[in-house]
Amino acid sequence: MSSQTQLKPARRSRFALRWYSWLLLVAAATYGLAFAMHWDDRGLLWVLERFESSTEKQESVWLPDYRAVIDAKLLPGMEKDEASDLSYNPQTKTLFSVMGKNPFLVELTLQGDVLRKMPLVGWSNPEGLTVMENGLMAIVDEREHMLSIVKVDAETRELKRDDFPKYDLGPSKDQNKAFEAITWDARNQQLLLGEERPPALFTWKSDGSQTLKGDKQKLDSDELDLRNLSALAIDPRTGHTLVLSADSHLLLELDEKGEQVSFMTLLGGFNGLKKTIPRAEGVTMDEAGTLYMVSEPNLFYRFEKQK
Repeated sequence: MSSQTQLKPARRSRFALRWYSWLLLVAAATYGLAFAMHWDDRGLLWVLERFESSTEKQESVWLPDYRAVIDAKLLPGMEKDEASDLSYNPQTKTLFSVMGKNPFLVELTLQGDVLRKMPLVGWSNPEGLTVMENGLMAIVDEREHMLSIVKVDAETRELKRDDFPKYDLGPSKDQNKAFEAITWDARNQQLLLGEERPPALFTWKSDGSQTLKGDKQKLDSDELDLRNLSALAIDPRTGHTLVLSADSHLLLELDEKGEQVSFMTLLGGFNGLKKTIPRAEGVTMDEAGTLYMVSEPNLFYRFEKQK
């Protein structure tokens, strides 16, 4: 009896040690995931959002109020093409998306229906796209570190890179995760460029033509606490910048000073999404404030603000 009595505490202590070790392991894993996903920063921003006035909300995009009205619509025949970016054209009231794996440009309706496909001849890996002015569009080739400014009209059926001006974007800290995002800033007459990893922003001045002025300039990117930068868009009403991160499953709103204003998570169960957006690679917004996204491989999303 005495020997059995002595064994019980030993067994209990070993069990307690094992339980304690597992608890520490789970805690460490949770902290690592939270750190990688920047949940601490999102939590702080979520708290700050609670103190925003109705006037401040009206003067911003205010992403928490958006809900998906078209959720993961398939882009037919593009399963192996990898939708890489998206841009709204205010003249045609349509969307343009670039496919990175098998390079081509596709025009879509605001409901995500395909209107036409235009092969991109000479591009290696087009990842960024933005509609500028006067029928011009800028396309970023991430693999070639090249920016091209092309002209697209109703008769365009194919685009050849050698037919248009090209600009060298220069080396990146990570050559395999280089310039991927681009958007046209009409208010300031400049292109806003984004490096994927580590996330960084640059501007390049232009008068809206196919000629860029000077060289690109790096911006302060302290507010880009994201795992990567996938795409950029500018709200034509407020001038605020939308920053998309596929790895963080996040869309972030920055004001004119580059400070965080609001965010929207792209996980299933939030903002009207039934399932998590697999890999959000493109975002754009029209003059009415409607938000559009594309995800690899061929998914289309439309979000509208709830009044």
